[in-house]
Amino acid sequence: MKYLVIFLFLFTQASLAQRSATKPNVIIINMDDMGYGDTEPYGMTGIATPNFNKMAQEGMRLTHFNAAQAVCSPSRAALLTGTYPNRLGLAGALMPWAEIALNPAEETIASLLKKNGYTTGMLGKWHLGSKAPYFPIHYGFDSFYGIPYSHDMWPVDYDGNPAKAGTPQFKYPVLPILEGDKTIGNIQNLAEQGEFGGKLTKRAVDFIAKNQQKPFFLYFAQPMPHVPLAASAKFKGKSGIGLFGDVIMELDWTIGEIIKTLDQYKLSENTILIVTSDNGPWLRFGNHAGSSGGFREGKGTTWEGGTRVPCFIRWKGKVQAGSIFSGLLTNMDILPTVMKLSGSTLPKERIDGIDFSSVLLGKTIKSPRDVFYYYYDTNNLKAVRYQNWKLVLPHATQSYVAGVLGKDGQNGTTPVINVPMALYDLAHDPGETYDVQNQYPEMVKKIMVYVEQARADLGDDLTKNKGANRRKPAVVNK
Repeated sequence: MKYLVIFLFLFTQASLAQRSATKPNVIIINMDDMGYGDTEPYGMTGIATPNFNKMAQEGMRLTHFNAAQAVCSPSRAALLTGTYPNRLGLAGALMPWAEIALNPAEETIASLLKKNGYTTGMLGKWHLGSKAPYFPIHYGFDSFYGIPYSHDMWPVDYDGNPAKAGTPQFKYPVLPILEGDKTIGNIQNLAEQGEFGGKLTKRAVDFIAKNQQKPFFLYFAQPMPHVPLAASAKFKGKSGIGLFGDVIMELDWTIGEIIKTLDQYKLSENTILIVTSDNGPWLRFGNHAGSSGGFREGKGTTWEGGTRVPCFIRWKGKVQAGSIFSGLLTNMDILPTVMKLSGSTLPKERIDGIDFSSVLLGKTIKSPRDVFYYYYDTNNLKAVRYQNWKLVLPHATQSYVAGVLGKDGQNGTTPVINVPMALYDLAHDPGETYDVQNQYPEMVKKIMVYVEQARADLGDDLTKNKGANRRKPAVVNK
């Protein structure tokens, strides 16, 4: 009997070790509107972020990581499918009454990992379909608890008061809380919204504890720091720099709770933990918005402030602690990388993400990605990056610099301006200030080849190109 017990123990340990080598757990925490400069490792001043710091100290910090588009729904589609969102027919932030959704035929990180034996769960903000059956449990997630779209899509003004007739907010329905497909409650005011983040964090901790003995994938789409800002009673007034600082402190606490739970159950060496953001800061809200870290403009633009976002990756014993990677990468690249590291299959349909597992594991210092297309609006190609060069194409764009910033939750103004063609060398000019197209005509010519490839493949409304390889979103029945 003694030997049987020893054998079973050793067999169990060997099985766990084998699973560790082939099926690491995966957690993606996707912040909403967190700017590049909103944590200490990326330049935040005035507030300590010890747990974001710990992510940087114990993992890798990416400094040229871009969201595929500078707005909620397309960025989230890109992350989960590894595909340019305009290839999927998605654009803009989907409204509660949206007539389209992410096509359920698209394979997601969740559905691919589920095929490989993973338990999959999602918490937080979905924003890829506004009614059943276009909620997460129809896209590979075993469970979902959260909200269907952004928490400013409700009949409450940004100052927290009930919306008045005739105001933009008045048209929205009450913000539902979903469990699977079912509405189980509502968020009706800022106080309830402030406590929602803590509920999500507790659910995340419980999910990890419940599934610690089997491979799992958790997608935690944190609704903050998107406006309207709300912090729980535990953090309100604690930062000393206002409500935005309080919210960042709470988000930092959430990261700490996840790390602490992984360490408690000895899962840190078998869990890939990724923390990033869906796009840059919504700067027109002034002191209720974050920081682009000095990059030009913010959310809703194709300047670096709109798409360049923080990204931390922690995997103890695999990813070198304290490492920094400055090569070009995007949130589309997470899917193929996770598939490679977990031994899972790639989607059957074409994707645009590129596996960067060799970078993560320290096998190379060169990025597998050279090119990134900056699309916005319905399908406007506004810029193309090649390595450290960025060619901005003539287009119209909203501009925070040309407008007036809001304060204390009030909305600012963002007039539309016309932008001429320009070439920027991001290695010497990360703020996109100095146009050097006349000094480097050969680089303009080289990047224009990629521009024409993008137009032929994905289309470009600015030049009336339809694109040969776009797929259709789901059409939602009214």
